Amino acid sequence: MSDDEDEEPAVSLGEHTPVEGAPLARVTSRLTWPKEKSEIDRLEGDSVLRTPDGPQELSTILEAVEETYFERHQEFEAHVREVVATGPIPTADE
Repeated sequence: MSDDEDEEPAVSLGEHTPVEGAPLARVTSRLTWPKEKSEIDRLEGDSVLRTPDGPQELSTILEAVEETYFERHQEFEAHVREVVATGPIPTADE
């Protein structure tokens, strides 16, 4: 193949559908681990996460998390997912 050829994409991407909030992984990637829950709240508590129930502030989610210290981001994400569950994320239009 040459760079001069105009080719169709292998997969049609469709239209951009807006989704409110940030993915949990994006928020956790901004932090270093280990971390206390209170420190996460101080640093990222105002971040809005995408959840199956619509966008939610991390501070609100953290209130329902019983753990107070997280060794790794995977541990933190597991506790957050227990609170918000997993599933399809509604678009901004829904």
